[in-house]
Amino acid sequence: MSRSATGDSLSSGRSYLASRVFGWVCAAATAVCVLALVGLISTVVVHGAPWVSWTLLTQPTSLDPEKAGIYPALVGSVWLIAITALFSIPTGVGAAIYLEEYAGASWWRRSVQLNISNLAGVPSIVYGILGLGLFVRAMALERSVLAGALTLSLVVLPIVILATQEALRSVPSTIRQASYALGATRWQTISRQVLPAALPGVMTGVILAIARALGEAAPLVAVGAAVAVWHTPVSVLDEFSALPLQIFTWAADAQKEFHGLASAAILVLLTLLIALNAGAVFVRAKWGRRIKW
Repeated sequence: MSRSATGDSLSSGRSYLASRVFGWVCAAATAVCVLALVGLISTVVVHGAPWVSWTLLTQPTSLDPEKAGIYPALVGSVWLIAITALFSIPTGVGAAIYLEEYAGASWWRRSVQLNISNLAGVPSIVYGILGLGLFVRAMALERSVLAGALTLSLVVLPIVILATQEALRSVPSTIRQASYALGATRWQTISRQVLPAALPGVMTGVILAIARALGEAAPLVAVGAAVAVWHTPVSVLDEFSALPLQIFTWAADAQKEFHGLASAAILVLLTLLIALNAGAVFVRAKWGRRIKW
């Protein structure tokens, strides 16, 4: 065997070994993450399961752990998510459609796209500080449901825009060309061909963004939301609490019983988040089968 062939064989063997080692390292990292997650969830289940009851879901918070519940915080979270969706979904989807379908290639579009991508990675506490200055103080909305929902809208808006853009880009250009060839206008092409084809991706991104907003606590703390309330909000200008804030309050309490209640509230929040994520998977699977190209 020649010297060059021997060298190539050794180089190939080292590359194969490096590839195997890299695969083992990645598998080990995945195993560590999964084990840590399982450990955390198991701890929450063990401590919180005995406290999950109808009282927990239907009663307001109380100084007595046996009578305390999450009902006002649960209703506050529903209010927040509903108003956040009302503001962020039309605005985010509309901005994505404009950037992808109407705005031409220019420095302005590239600048806007770069800023949106950067905003998607900004820590949520920064949006909370912005919401405190803009909505709570400048607009005098105080610590209301509306101020909290507008702040969460800022958090999820870049995510909705980017997810919608990716869904629109996944639609083959031949669909647009065929629509234009048949005499359709740009709006007719977008509304009747492109959007229906991109709908699974759009809805998946929107649901996942709303799920993130449901679990956010830092922006709400920054805008001064109450960590615990004894009444449910009845208008968008009422004071409110939310599940993450109620969990934070109970977890910081000196009584061990409230730690169990915090774990139970975490289980409720996890159930809601898993339901939203499962809904995103279901929507993508169901609508994806209907749209073929």
